[in-house]
Amino acid sequence: MRTLYFDCFSGISGDMVIGALLDAGGDPQKLVEELKKLHFEDEYELTWKKIVKNGITSTKFDVILKNESNLHTHHHVHDHDDHVNEHHHDHDHHHEHTQDHDHEHEHIHTHEHSHDHHHGHGHDHHSHKHDYHHHHSHRAYKDIVKMIEESELAPEVKEIALKIFKKIGEAEGLIHGLPLEKVHFHEVGAVDSIIDIVGTAILLQQLEISTIKSSSVPVGTGKIHIDHGIYPVPAPATLEILKGVPIEQSDIRFELTTPTGAGIISVLTDEFCSFPSMKVEAIGYGAGTKTFKDQPNVLRVIIGE
Repeated sequence: MRTLYFDCFSGISGDMVIGALLDAGGDPQKLVEELKKLHFEDEYELTWKKIVKNGITSTKFDVILKNESNLHTHHHVHDHDDHVNEHHHDHDHHHEHTQDHDHEHEHIHTHEHSHDHHHGHGHDHHSHKHDYHHHHSHRAYKDIVKMIEESELAPEVKEIALKIFKKIGEAEGLIHGLPLEKVHFHEVGAVDSIIDIVGTAILLQQLEISTIKSSSVPVGTGKIHIDHGIYPVPAPATLEILKGVPIEQSDIRFELTTPTGAGIISVLTDEFCSFPSMKVEAIGYGAGTKTFKDQPNVLRVIIGE
């Protein structure tokens, strides 16, 4: 029985999972080809490269958004239940040094969609920065589900991806007081999340994994800035997703586990345990975006019988 063990000593995020699975022998070209079955490859480019994190060679996986590579700060004005909130997204998008997946919250947010959002207020404030804004500035949970269901991906890949998205969508909805069908993902978060979640399902199938085990999950400490203000770590949605998952205390003042990472680990793991007895066949290290003084910001996966 082919087992995969997630050793989350420095947390987990979607890009770290993909990086680690590629590092452990996943085929990046096949990943690219399979993801084309979702028919939105005009929106992104994928990059992967070996980097050294605190002395450990690991694979850094990135999603570069084609439409936004030149935008550094976005100001979005949204209509939230009849009052206007302004959201500032400060992430520059060339993923080489950016797109902090560790701040995935800056990308994923939910809100009631009202029709005048698309036609009425706010757009003249930032239309010069957002030529692409009218295309798909938001993706509803239900649009993502439809995209996955209608794709030519293998049934088991679809099933895994849909389960993870549902877990994240329900948590976001619960936190924001919205039903699942009203949950929307901001464009950046949506593209990243789709790639990371569907990509994880594709690579697990490719690597013929039958059982998944995991260590407990450190979440970090401190506070993070997200759309709605300053929040404690772990952020509310991440904590909601991690219900039932053993969380490990960590003194690192940073968000170590993102909602996507939490969704992947909580849905896929059959057992949380210390390192299992196994004959190790492959090891992979997936790099995160941060560098810490005392530990490598990487996710380790161990595959064996």
